[in-house]
Amino acid sequence: MYLRTTARANKDGSVVRYLALAHNQRHGAATKANVLLNLGREDRLDPDGLRRLVRSINRYLGESDTDDTDAGTDAAAVTGTDTAVDGLQLLSSRPAGAAWLLDGLWKTLDVDTALRKVLGGRRFTTDVERVLFALVANRAIDPSSKLAAAEWASHDVAIPGLAGMDDDQAYRAMDLLVEADTDASVQEAVFFAVADLLNLEVDLLFFDTTSTYFERDTEDADTDGEQGFRRYGHSKDHRRDLPQIVIGLAVTREGIPVRCWCWPGNTNDQAILPEVKDGLRGWRLGRVVTVVDRGFSSRENLAYLQRAGGHYIAGERMRDGNAQAHEALSRQGRYQSVRDNLRVKEVKIASTPGIRWIICHNPEEAERDQAARDAAIVRIGAELDRITTARARAREQARARRTASSTPRAAVSAATRTKADRRAAADEAAHVKAECALREHPALGRWLRQTPSGRLVLDRAKITAEARLDGKYLLSTSDPDLSAEDVALGYKNLLEAERGFRDLKSTIELRPVFHRIEPRIRAHVLLCWLALLLIRVAERRTGQTWRQINRELGRLHAITLSGPAGTVVQTTEPTTAQLGILRACGLTPPPRITTLDPA
Repeated sequence: MYLRTTARANKDGSVVRYLALAHNQRHGAATKANVLLNLGREDRLDPDGLRRLVRSINRYLGESDTDDTDAGTDAAAVTGTDTAVDGLQLLSSRPAGAAWLLDGLWKTLDVDTALRKVLGGRRFTTDVERVLFALVANRAIDPSSKLAAAEWASHDVAIPGLAGMDDDQAYRAMDLLVEADTDASVQEAVFFAVADLLNLEVDLLFFDTTSTYFERDTEDADTDGEQGFRRYGHSKDHRRDLPQIVIGLAVTREGIPVRCWCWPGNTNDQAILPEVKDGLRGWRLGRVVTVVDRGFSSRENLAYLQRAGGHYIAGERMRDGNAQAHEALSRQGRYQSVRDNLRVKEVKIASTPGIRWIICHNPEEAERDQAARDAAIVRIGAELDRITTARARAREQARARRTASSTPRAAVSAATRTKADRRAAADEAAHVKAECALREHPALGRWLRQTPSGRLVLDRAKITAEARLDGKYLLSTSDPDLSAEDVALGYKNLLEAERGFRDLKSTIELRPVFHRIEPRIRAHVLLCWLALLLIRVAERRTGQTWRQINRELGRLHAITLSGPAGTVVQTTEPTTAQLGILRACGLTPPPRITTLDPA
């Protein structure tokens, strides 16, 4: 690479010389000069600008500057410690590290290729794939509404390959995403691209549901025979006063999300498992064992999971009068230690051939259950004693008032006696109200029973029965090959699905959902799913939480500088921690100069 000089003679005989940055390339036996950057006329060139360029190149090569004063001045201009030095101005500084990491994972995992393949060969005025990536990056880095996300991508962060966008482009991209995701085509293409590159083994598939609510007063009405989407239902966020939707999530044992679903807010968990099974049937996942919680463990659902050679691991209810569960828990046998906090015991029941029952026991959890129950019983006893004492006091006061009113010498008016009777009745009603509140208490009411006289007492039989279940949970499985240990550990990994929901609602901020129509709501959930996918891959490769990764890479900035020679976008020098995160993800740091526009 060298400075190339060319000359041009004018009609008056004068000669004009031009400078350019060039590089020679050999083509066969000949050598051709390729001009990389035209610097303009030699007589109009700024020598100080060339000197700053030389010093910048020297610093990149590790060579010291000959003039320390000039070097210090130029360094201040380049790093932005002064907004204007020798005509160089700092125009902007945007975080670039986290977006660079997500974009690298996006392309490494072939998410961009999968999206372009599914979106087809349609031509758009904007790069839909880049707009979708910006929306996904926004959910992971700084969640906001789509209107704010468009402004964020245009002014507040450096998105590779996207100079800017507006909210109309964001909404259009969301509509195309939902249109392309018919029958989960986008999710299938993305997941298999990820599975091939990460060598994921989808042998255990964990499924669970959650709900997310909307800040509105009414639910969606049914239209043209179609059920409304935002409906009232059983809220897992304890907001039954607000309409909601139900979201399902399937993840691998590593926590990598496989697919997400959306249903109307009044959908029952027991009714959706066949749809989940049918939705994944065409994905060629091979032999899959589906792991579900107690909310899906009806016999009909579990039988459906066994179709086409499938198997399941399911949590079983132990307290709802299930005859098989009661029989399994009553069987004798020795526990096998799996870990310090986990013991397992397998039993078989003649009435359920082909189904294995695994009793799991956590000694540490058993101690916590007993301590919580003992504390509740002590609290109930104190409350019952207080109610009994208050009732006896009110009864004595009422008796004393009646005795006083019957004494001939007592000059007590009829109005006073009536007032005393009303106060006694109010005291008695207050004690009855306290008993009702105690009976309906969500944590204490379960340990009480009501006598025929209407009084509350401790339910000693229930306390004894619960003590037998301390630290235990019951599993069933149709798989004949998995060991009892693998069944227990596989079920514990169901926490990965619950962790995914926590991250969707906290880190990615699934709500508040600002969309109204069903396709936009589904697109919003799908964008959150893609963000969760990238976050999980980054966490798996680095061994750090996404909060730590995002905070560290957020300090890597892209700085825009402008001067007489043009505009340049330069990234700050990566720190050791930032380089470690990028290398762990198999990515190179961003180039020092990302954009160079000559004046």
